[in-house]
Amino acid sequence: MTVLTRPDPLLGAVALPRQRSTALAASNITIPVGSSPLGVALTPDGTHAYVANRASNTISVIDTATNTVTATIAAAGGPIFPAVSPDGTRAYVTLADASTVGVIDTAANTITATIAVGAGPAVVAVSPDGTRAYVTVQSANTLSVIDTATNTVTATVNTGPFPVGVAISPDGTRAYVCNVGDSTVSVIDTATNTATGSFTAGDVPVIVAFSPDGTRAYVCNAGSDTVSVIDTATNTATATIGVGTTPRFVAVSPDGATAYVVDFADNAVSVIDTATNTATGSIAVGNGPVCVAVAPTGTRLYVTDSADNTVSVIALTLVPSQGSTAGGTIVTIRGHDLAGATAVRFGDKPATILANTATSVTVRTPAGQGAVPVTVTTPGGTGNFGTFYYRPAPLLTGITRTTGPVTGGGTAVITGANLAGTTSVRFGSRVATIQSVTDTAVTVAVPSAPSSGLVSVTVVTSAGNATGLTFTYLDTPSLTAVSPGIGPTSGGTAVTITGANLATTQEVTFDNTAAAYVVISDQIISAAAPPHPAGGITITVSTLGGSSQSTYTYLNGPAI
Repeated sequence: MTVLTRPDPLLGAVALPRQRSTALAASNITIPVGSSPLGVALTPDGTHAYVANRASNTISVIDTATNTVTATIAAAGGPIFPAVSPDGTRAYVTLADASTVGVIDTAANTITATIAVGAGPAVVAVSPDGTRAYVTVQSANTLSVIDTATNTVTATVNTGPFPVGVAISPDGTRAYVCNVGDSTVSVIDTATNTATGSFTAGDVPVIVAFSPDGTRAYVCNAGSDTVSVIDTATNTATATIGVGTTPRFVAVSPDGATAYVVDFADNAVSVIDTATNTATGSIAVGNGPVCVAVAPTGTRLYVTDSADNTVSVIALTLVPSQGSTAGGTIVTIRGHDLAGATAVRFGDKPATILANTATSVTVRTPAGQGAVPVTVTTPGGTGNFGTFYYRPAPLLTGITRTTGPVTGGGTAVITGANLAGTTSVRFGSRVATIQSVTDTAVTVAVPSAPSSGLVSVTVVTSAGNATGLTFTYLDTPSLTAVSPGIGPTSGGTAVTITGANLATTQEVTFDNTAAAYVVISDQIISAAAPPHPAGGITITVSTLGGSSQSTYTYLNGPAI
């Protein structure tokens, strides 16, 4: 499970992100907002974004045409998360420190009412018809249902412990609530305002988002660094997708083809292809990203960078905008009037068109070098859609550690070539925390594993994936007996230590004093007790899989 160190109503507590000094990608724009921006929501027409700035008790209103803050709304009480009504006339924002939800008139950009919901409101979602707002209340482990016509709470539904994220199905019949306290997702019948059941997604589910057709839900699991894909007909997980470190938020594109996941500790957004349920890459953003919203056109992302007090605006004209020099990268080009595309070129080379709608073209890139312009030709003419960057494919040559305990821990340095664009490192199915990256080396914290055994090590870059290295997870040792359990202070007693998983023993100590030892088998070690003053001490056996302890007693010899 992720180590949690900083209180936050959207998760309970989170580890502080690594600070990154490198510049954002050229397609990103950063907009200064208030202090500690958390949630962001767009109006249905995409013309404005509302940003909740918890530390400054304000809501920033961004004009998305000019990428400027055009209004700042005072919102005392620690604003956490906004949601906009389907008609765009109102926005609702949770005020965590005031135990209320604020109602914003989007024409006047003022809070016109506050609604008491209980201590610790976290996330708010509005029903598709705009008649109700649903708010998770963490202190009471409930979901408050607000009648938006009267601004009153009309029902309270019990959820699991410490509810955070809530999402309403596109048909408005169900609400899903993520419960951090027991790692479940509650299913709420919105007609009766009752919990009809729950299901398990992953470790520490934080936020959930529905696909546009409502057949799938995507649950962001901050503890296991994954996204669970839920079949909403059966409420069962059909896939688990590894993403970056401490994923905090997930949002789905309007066409349902892509899911975007904010990786808080990596200062990045993972991009998921929903057709294949794979993470195809990541986009660098600012420090401490928390929330992401997708423009109704699907051509831009808005990400709150809580440590930088900014919002990153990411152009999604080309996703991804980098790929291998060998070609073969699947790229989605977004825009308008793209129906009937007859040609897509990367520089002067044609790409293979795989799918085409009025708002997007999906292609397979040709081989290429360097930075090249991307153009799309339709019966209406030819348009330029930005620049694609060809990167050499990564190569792995070695790893400094090849074994470790199933509990994880410690660092490993992976060496190779063309590693500068590394976005993710996986040990089997588990994602490792990246500590540093150069073109020839990636340093990672070794993640835990579900069981012992050999796993492959995969490095993911914008130019492709590199494999060929392995890591062996070892079970933690256990000690069951020490015989004899007593001996003289002069030492020299031959002590037989029995247990399990002892074959890779590296050291045996008696009260931190190293002892001579011989590994007899995976279950038996013979050690010579060193001299020690009288009294009870601890024997520690350290293996490549961890350490385990037992006790031993030193006795004084007879004397006159």
